[in-house]
Amino acid sequence: MRLVQFRAPDGRRGVACADDGGAHRVDGVASVYELARLAIAEGASLAQAAQARAGETVDLAAADAEGRLLAPIDHPDPAHCYLTGTGLTHLGSAEGRDKMHRTAAGGDVTDSMRMFRMGVEGGKPTDGTPGVQPEWFYKGDGSCLVGPGADLGSPDFALDGSEEPEIAGIYLIDEDGRPRRLGFALANEFSDHITEKGNYLWLAHSKLRPAALGAELLTGELPQDVRGTSRILRDGAVLWEKPFLSGEANMSHSIANLEHHHFKYGLFRRPGDIHVHFFGTATLSFADSIATQEGDVFEVSAAPFTLPLRNPLTRLAPVDARVLPL
Repeated sequence: MRLVQFRAPDGRRGVACADDGGAHRVDGVASVYELARLAIAEGASLAQAAQARAGETVDLAAADAEGRLLAPIDHPDPAHCYLTGTGLTHLGSAEGRDKMHRTAAGGDVTDSMRMFRMGVEGGKPTDGTPGVQPEWFYKGDGSCLVGPGADLGSPDFALDGSEEPEIAGIYLIDEDGRPRRLGFALANEFSDHITEKGNYLWLAHSKLRPAALGAELLTGELPQDVRGTSRILRDGAVLWEKPFLSGEANMSHSIANLEHHHFKYGLFRRPGDIHVHFFGTATLSFADSIATQEGDVFEVSAAPFTLPLRNPLTRLAPVDARVLPL
């Protein structure tokens, strides 16, 4: 089942549950966050809670065409929604990063390659113990999250604004402080790769950017083999296109291992919080020497998600970041 947040033609928010039989409004709730809290209280799965409330049909195609689809998760207080992620998690993901940092490393084996090899060797433990920890980064809070069709705004000081097509896990922390996985979403984790290339220690700076989620929240398990396409459109024509892979069959870490090394920190188990955790990618247009520009449109699509994620690149106006004495 897929859950979609949308706005009705009159502006009211709603949630739809969709499967091969069509899409239906979930009665009595205006957000997936609200539905998830009800599911926990009822001892039901998210899909069961949605099915029990399925009502009138919803035309998701029309909502998509009219720009009424929203990100599949948000929090009433954006400060209680964490955006985080992991890198070097996919087979092949070290190649572009290694090239990026090899010059700075003087031709030696880079930390990126070392990190990747550690994941290949110990990122999928089979004995129930935690595996090697992945690269981890903080991306922002709920104010940095955008949905399908919304602008991906690059700061005026950014040196690059490029796509990262991937899958994100969506989580709610229950009242006992336990992470509950709501499902998975298609994502564009949007970063500044020129800043990162300048110095690996600037990775943290390069990640403080908005990120986009596709409209659909896929409940249940993620398929082992996810195959999709990442595109950049310029003036309506395809500038760059490449397939991308995800799912554990194409990863050097198990999803459970990535989850463990995020939620092992008490800070990330605060009841009521939402977490959007990006699992990484191995496909970047930047690695193919593509220089994006304002007006380009990023498009990410992959089965089993049925709706593509498209977002135009914009450049934000300068801000006055001076600190004033009080």
